Amino acid sequence: MKRSSLAAWALSGAVLLGHLSAVAQDSGAQAAAPPSSQSSMSQNSMSQDIDLLRKDIRSQKKQLIAANMPLTDTEAQKFWPVYDQYTAELVKINNDKYALIQEYAQNYGNMTDAQADNWSGRLLKVDAGVTALRQSYWPKFRGVLPAKKAALYEQIERRAQMLIEIQLASQVPLVQP
Repeated sequence: MKRSSLAAWALSGAVLLGHLSAVAQDSGAQAAAPPSSQSSMSQNSMSQDIDLLRKDIRSQKKQLIAANMPLTDTEAQKFWPVYDQYTAELVKINNDKYALIQEYAQNYGNMTDAQADNWSGRLLKVDAGVTALRQSYWPKFRGVLPAKKAALYEQIERRAQMLIEIQLASQVPLVQP
C-alpha cells in the first residue's frame, strides 16, 4: 500500500477513536453527576461527530483502495458497485459495533458482571457478522475480478479493517474487575 495514503487514512481513524475515548472519559466523570439536558446534548453532538468521521473514513478507505487497485475501466465498472453494496452492509454491522462501544463507555465506571457478559457476547456476534459478510462477498468480488486482483482487494480491505480495529482497541479502556 502507498504509505502516504495509508498514513493519512490512519490519522482520520485516530481522530474518530479520540472521540470514542472522550465518550468513555466523559461517561466516567458523569457517572457521579446527575443526568442533565446538557449531557444529552453533548452525547448527541458527539454521536453526530462520530457519524461524520465514519463517513470520512469510508471515503478515504475507498480512495485508498482505488489508489492501490490497478483496475481496468471494465473491471472498475463491475467492482465499485459490488464494493459499495458491501460497504453499505458493513456500515449496518458497524453501527451495532459503535453503539456497543458507546454503551460500554456509558457504563464503563459501573459495569456489572451481567452487563459485561452481555456486552461481550454481543460484540462477538458483531465480529462474527463481519466475518460472515466478508465470506459472502468473496464470490461476488471474485466474480468481477481476476483471482489475483480479488486477492489484492481482500488484502487491502483486511489491512484497513485491522487498522481500525487496533486503533479502536487502543482507545477503549479495559474492563475493570
